[in-house]
Amino acid sequence: MELRSKFSHYFLLKKHRQNSKGESPIYLRIKINGKAADISVQKSVRFEDWDNINGVVRGRSSEVKATNKHLFAIKATIYEHYKNLRADGSNVTARQVRNSYLGVKEDNRKKIIEIYKEHNDDIEKLKGIDYSPITVRRYNTSLERLQAYIKSQYKRSDFYIEDINHTFVTRYESFIKTEHKVSHNTAIKFLKHLKKILRIAQANGWMNTDPFVNIKLIEKKTDRGFLTDEDLKKIMELEFEVNRLEEVRDCFIFSCFTGLAHSDLAKLSKDDIVTGTDGNKWIKIHRKKTNTLSRIPVLSVTRRIIEKYECHPYCKNKGVIVPVKSNQKMNAYLKEIKNLAKINMELTTHLARHTFATTVTLNNDVPIESVSKMLGHSSLATTKIYARLLDDKVGKDMLKLNDIY
Repeated sequence: MELRSKFSHYFLLKKHRQNSKGESPIYLRIKINGKAADISVQKSVRFEDWDNINGVVRGRSSEVKATNKHLFAIKATIYEHYKNLRADGSNVTARQVRNSYLGVKEDNRKKIIEIYKEHNDDIEKLKGIDYSPITVRRYNTSLERLQAYIKSQYKRSDFYIEDINHTFVTRYESFIKTEHKVSHNTAIKFLKHLKKILRIAQANGWMNTDPFVNIKLIEKKTDRGFLTDEDLKKIMELEFEVNRLEEVRDCFIFSCFTGLAHSDLAKLSKDDIVTGTDGNKWIKIHRKKTNTLSRIPVLSVTRRIIEKYECHPYCKNKGVIVPVKSNQKMNAYLKEIKNLAKINMELTTHLARHTFATTVTLNNDVPIESVSKMLGHSSLATTKIYARLLDDKVGKDMLKLNDIY
């Protein structure tokens, strides 16, 4: 798929550069997409002998014919250089065509995959410092998606950064939605990653335009699921014949009553359990994703789970509170638990965090400001994504209003 390029080349006189004979030098001007580059053809002619419309020397002498033949040959050669540079579908500049004709080997143009790899290498070095492993992995996935797009649509392994335009971006969005079957919000995340890389290119002067002009990267609001009190009770009352399911259930319930994400729960240690100013036990931990501090009271449910696994071999060996498996295994085993509990909601580790925000706290009159602090959010706007009120809560509140009136 080639990008369109407006190409023209023609001869002109540089009238202001006359020699002692009153002759002006002839130049070939190459023009591509409004930008020009000139080449001297090493010939000069008087202004009155120049046909400016046709770009030739007037006259029928053998010398004039030889000069015009020389001009036509240069023009044809320039066009061949242009075609060769465009053979792989890339846009080229007038300067590059000129340099190709003159034999100047110069191609300082940057390519998107090259820049992307440099960026990912840089954040890999900062993994665990400025970037979480999940963020690094997501950028690597974004790079793979972009490579697949360029290979599929343009039959190349890389793409010149200056050739990326509005069409490139919109077709990329369509490609990842159709070929990789991702949701709108996931596609937007990939586009935001690409936009960051292009901002780096613009900051370094490798490209002058912003392909994302008039493209709004807005995620759609989604109804994030959560468990009801009844669902929670079903899961908590389950009895298992295998230890792995019981351990996964306990870790899941622990998250439901603390709001801890999987990565934070996996690293939770005894050092993170402290005595608060109220004399009760609190969890005090910096979130792995944002490094913000979360302070969460230890409820009786979570206290019992902590006591249950105090002597567990895995916990003693790793110095952690509960035996958390990998996120992938947790989600796989939660599917089994869902079937055993006969719950319609798809169980995932992140669902526990939403359940804590909605069912456990907000719907039990815990102020949203307190919930936000326990979740480790830097703003209430983020907490509001999690916050939904159940019909039962709304009904009870309206009954109070009914009694007043």
